[in-house]
Amino acid sequence: MTMEFLDYEVLRLIWWVLLGVLLIGFALTDGFDMGVAALLPFVARTDGERRMVINTIAPTWEGNQVWFILGGGAIFAAWPFVYAVSFSGFYLAMFLVLAALILRPVGFKYRSKKPDKAWRTRWDWALFVGGFVPALVFGVAVGNVLSGAPFRLDGDLRATYEGTLFGLFTPFTLICGLLSVAMLVLHGAAWLSIKAEQGPVRERAQRFGLIAAAAVLLLFAVGWVFVATGGYGYKLIGAVDPVGPSNPLRGTAVAASGAWLTNFAVYPWMMIAPVAGFLGAVVAAFGIRTRRDLLAFVGSSAAAKGIIATVGLAMFPFILPSSIDPHSSLTVWNASSSETTLEIMLVVVVVFLPLVLAYTAWAYRVMFGRVSERQVLNSPDSY
Repeated sequence: MTMEFLDYEVLRLIWWVLLGVLLIGFALTDGFDMGVAALLPFVARTDGERRMVINTIAPTWEGNQVWFILGGGAIFAAWPFVYAVSFSGFYLAMFLVLAALILRPVGFKYRSKKPDKAWRTRWDWALFVGGFVPALVFGVAVGNVLSGAPFRLDGDLRATYEGTLFGLFTPFTLICGLLSVAMLVLHGAAWLSIKAEQGPVRERAQRFGLIAAAAVLLLFAVGWVFVATGGYGYKLIGAVDPVGPSNPLRGTAVAASGAWLTNFAVYPWMMIAPVAGFLGAVVAAFGIRTRRDLLAFVGSSAAAKGIIATVGLAMFPFILPSSIDPHSSLTVWNASSSETTLEIMLVVVVVFLPLVLAYTAWAYRVMFGRVSERQVLNSPDSY
């Protein structure tokens, strides 16, 4: 099937947008799962309270994680060069994330199998690791993408990665990582405000939510200053062919301090993204403070959307720049799959993505409502 009305340039743009949509979908759904898990040891003190917190996310976490799989699949199919370089270069970091995520299903299943307090406490901290570590590493990864990854491509397009695991952690990338944690903890606190019964757990979650909202505002502002003054940014020079063949070596890119803010100056409408990031955190804090639970969740969702969109819009058309050989940088125009592949996949997305969204909405509607400690303790199906 050919789409005569969509040329290669438009298809590439559509898949760049779809990649952003999938990443935002992951942050909005599995994001609050990670936020709740990171809050678990701090907002719940008794065994009953902790079981209640776990059961606010246990029914939906598996479905939410589908967005993570979809995002990885989209990168593999639509942006094969990006997949090859990032998943091989960041291999140890990805392994760390996967190891932490594996603790989540195991923790859910095994935590309450034994009445032993020490046993359950260890699994509670395992669930904390399963929420905190991925949130931190994902943010650090974004920071490294903004900084540029240390890879180069040879004449046969074979990638050589020259970085190390510990080299991923710099002051700027740690700011990005902590921003990611704060953003998802805020989202998790807003989710607990909606799902947890009135009581101490909900009140503690709201207190942590206010702290997380303040941290989001501070870290997002500090990150913006780093990007503006810290020598970060890349730009394309010379002619750019948006419909040319996918060959990362056919264009020329150079490092340019402050270049990540150029798009916002050229296209002022893009400022909607960072404004949404800041205002979302403010709205979330206001909603938490005034006990307007739905408003808090809408605000935390807007903050996540705005922060992620800010990164994508700032970098466009770059997807993964190279810090040691800018000429090898991967962009929307030089790193995609073939036109035919993008067309076929777009048909699949048009057919199946609405089904995924409809099923997700139905599942949340069925499981809507607050979770109480008494309900959890009296239900044999609860974790």
